[in-house]
Formats: sequence, structure tokens, C-alpha cells
Amino acid sequence: MRIREENRNIFLLATVTLCCGVVAGTATLLEPVFGQAPEKQVADNRPIAVTAQPPVRVVGGTVFVPNVNPSER
Repeated sequence: MRIREENRNIFLLATVTLCCGVVAGTATLLEPVFGQAPEKQVADNRPIAVTAQPPVRVVGGTVFVPNVNPSER
């Protein structure tokens, strides 16, 4: 069985796709066996300081203000 030259690229693509699918499927099936169970994450119960200011980036000695409206310069 010979593959015509016009069909070689699509045959190669299909073969690589099939091999990658088999590898990904095998990894998905074996993941619970090899992987560690994730620890339960609990939200932090401490209050958030609303008055705390985020740090300001200084560029060239002046305070950097982000341009939130690019059409106005």
C-alpha cells in the first residue's frame, strides 16, 4: 500500500494527532494513580485593609499614572 504524494501530509498529520491523543488519554487515565491528592484550600479569614494604598511605580522621578483612556493624550 503506497500513499500518494498528495495525501502524505494529511496522513502524517492524522498519525501525529492520533499518537498525541493516545499519550494524552493514557496520562489522563493514569493521573489519579501517580498524582498526589490536592490539599483542601481554605480562604483566609483575616479582614482586608481597604485603606492600604497599593505601591506606586516611580519612573524618572515622577509618579507613574497609567493611561486608562488612550484616545486622550
